[in-house]
Formats: sequence, C-alpha cells, structure tokens
Amino acid sequence: MVSEDSSESGGGPGYSPVMRTFAGASAVDGADLSFALAPALTPDGVTLAPSFFHGFATHPQVLARGLVTLADVTATRYFNYVPSSLRDPVLTAQGDRLRAECFSACNGVYARLDLLGGGFDGGEIAHGTTNVDLGLAMRQALSAMGHHELLHLDVGVDGLRASTPDATVTERPVEMPDRWVRALGNVAELHHGLPEAFRVAGPAAQSFIAGLPSATGKASSGWLALKGSGLRLVSRRVPDAIRLNGLNRLSALKRVLTHVTGLVVYSHGEGPVVVSVELPDARLSLGLTDEAWRGFSGEGALLSALGDSSAAEDANLVGVLLAFDPVIDVDRLARESALPAQRLRAALAVLASSGRVGWDTHDQAWFHRELPDDPERITRDNPRLVAATALVAAGAVHPDGSGGWMVHSSGEDHAVALGNDPADPTRGARCTCPWYLRHAGDRGPCKHVLAVRLTQRSHR
Repeated sequence: MVSEDSSESGGGPGYSPVMRTFAGASAVDGADLSFALAPALTPDGVTLAPSFFHGFATHPQVLARGLVTLADVTATRYFNYVPSSLRDPVLTAQGDRLRAECFSACNGVYARLDLLGGGFDGGEIAHGTTNVDLGLAMRQALSAMGHHELLHLDVGVDGLRASTPDATVTERPVEMPDRWVRALGNVAELHHGLPEAFRVAGPAAQSFIAGLPSATGKASSGWLALKGSGLRLVSRRVPDAIRLNGLNRLSALKRVLTHVTGLVVYSHGEGPVVVSVELPDARLSLGLTDEAWRGFSGEGALLSALGDSSAAEDANLVGVLLAFDPVIDVDRLARESALPAQRLRAALAVLASSGRVGWDTHDQAWFHRELPDDPERITRDNPRLVAATALVAAGAVHPDGSGGWMVHSSGEDHAVALGNDPADPTRGARCTCPWYLRHAGDRGPCKHVLAVRLTQRSHR
C-alpha cells in the first residue's frame, strides 16, 4: 500500500528535492516529455523570438529590490533556519505584466512579484515563461541599483539579462525543483477565494514591516489585528483578527520597506494567509502555510477535485483555450468549453496541479503560466489519490447502513462520514483513521474519505 504522505513532505530537515531541467521549449517526443519551460509559446502560436519581455524600468529600485527579495525568500529555510543556495524565480510575461514567483527553501513561503505595465517604458511585454537563477553577480548588481539609475531588463529563451549604463549581467535558465510544481497547484487552491481581511495605508504598513523579526529571529505566532490605523500581533484572539504562525516568514518585506505604499492581508481568519504590499506599479505578495513547519507541496489541497474521472479530459479542453491570460475570464471558458461550473472548476484544479494556472488574490482571478503538461503528475504527486483508487478497486468501501461508510484498509475498518457541502462532500468529512486524527482534514482528505467520494462518483 502506498503511504499517504510518502511523497507529500513539507520539506522538513533532511529533505532532498528532485530537480528537473528547464532549458528550452516544452516538447513531447513519442512517450517522453521534455521538461522545459516554454518561452516560445504565445497566444498566437509558437514564435522564434528569443525575447518575450524587454524594457526600461520606470522604478528601477522597486524592480531590483523586488527581484532580490524573491532571491532572499528562496534562499531561506525559515523553519529551523538554514541558508540555501536556491535563488531561482519563475518568470512569466503575460502581455500586461511580468510575474516572478518562487518558494522558500522550506517550502512554507510562496512569494510573487507582479510588475505591472506602468513600471516599464519603451519596451514590450509579450508572453512566455522561464526559470532563472539570480546568482551572486546578478544580486550584487540589483542590490546596488540607484534610485534614478537606468535599468533595462530582458527575459526570454536565453534567460534573464539586466543592464545598466555601466554593466550587463546575464543569468541562464536553470533546474527547477519538482516539488515547486506540486506546490504551485496547492497554492492556487489554498488561495482561491481568500477574502480581504484588512488593509492599511503606507505609513502604517511601513511601521508594521519595520517591526517584523528577522528571518533568523523567533518564529512569533499569534493573532494579527487591526488596531486603529495599524497592525499588531496579539497573544489571544480578538474580533476580526487572523491567525498568523511564523511572523519571521514575512521578514523579506523589509528589503522593499521604503517603497511600500500600502499593505493588504487576505485570510479566512485561520488557515493560509497572504500578505501583499503595494509598490509603485508593482505588488509583492507573500503566502504563508497554516503552520511554519508545513510546506505547500504537501498540503493536498487539490485532492478532492482531482478525483473526478472527467477532470483530466476536461482539463485538456480548457488548457487549449488558455492564452497567457493575466486574468482568466471564467465565463468565457465556460461558454467556449460548454462545461458546467463544477466540471470547469475541476478542470482548473487539474491544470493547477501542473502549475499551468495560478490564483491572484488581488484580482480574485485565475491566471495562466505555461509550464509543461505532465499527464502522469496527478498520480505521481498524489499518493493518497492512488491509494484511494486502489481501495475502491479492491471493493473495500461499503455503506454502513446508517448513512455513513466503512472502509477496510490495512486490516482495519475505518468509519467515514462525508460533509454537508454538495459541491465538495470531502470538506468537513470525518474519518477514524490516524491521518484524520493527526490533521483533522486541514491538509486535504485522507485516502478513506477520497475512496468514499470516488465510490459515490462511480454510482452517479
């Protein structure tokens, strides 16, 4: 039997990430998939243009410090602090903006820099995705950027090139950790629909950031509350406060402190949190897992949707309709795909599992990034789903006669009660297995709940 968490580690001590090489356009040759990002793929088809983004920065320090902030995040293991050599954001141009995304070395922090069109002058923002390493020379050049110094950025098939009047630094495409793709899918699902909890203006935002502990400091936790015009972390719950674990995980925001014009927090009150700072023609967002020791790659947020038998086929159809949209028009997708809302939602979840769509809390919308499609990823990255499918095939799932279910697994019977949400009965489900007792469903459903849901779907 496949272990429920055998490949869903949050990236704790001793974790050794699998790496994939991204060094050109994605391609399928027979049964083999070449795992490369696709900077040559555009809404109008494949182009041979080597560059999909180039232009002068209107706010050079904002751009420079924003990119170095991402390098800081991906080079840091916030839980049990250990520096890392990873410094490789994913860059996606989407016609009206350039997005740069990365994860911390511990996988518990997601960072995204949105560079909006107004932040560039005399250039072009086309469409494409690539993954580069911000090495020492690039970090030094960006960190030394003056407020009024000219900065030209070029992103394309050959990587990232930053130029000033005095120097040019180039970074080539590099390997990307495999778990980043899995984590991108969980981030999209966990952040989907997160409401705005509160926002503060520039001075209050800067004051809050200035008081953050360092990355190596104590991992303070508590309730983040709006007090007057500012934010405070308090030890006990107060009205409208949100739970925040590991305040030190926001420390990278200090690098852009002087440019911050506002700060917005997104949360349901408990669970994942997104803190987004407003910058001149840009936004920098940090997403935190519920607990500091947990990594996004092991959250299991997509499991319920991925179990739908029609989801993979629907995702192929929806994927063809994507066009590097910075804001995906779900109504348009529904019309053009002729899919009902629930099946379209499941199709987007499948695309998220390959990193091909993400969720923007500011726009409250999906966006498209072009990572290579991998038909085997759903089963390889989701051992609980594989185990649930095996339980169904073995006839281990039976009604208990009183509206619940019994699942026979590993020599034991486990009682399962589904939740009351008709759209997703796995939400609020209960099980007597050790996984549920340990996580109470907040890292996705256990294999027994999934097996019951698969059984229900097969009888529709």
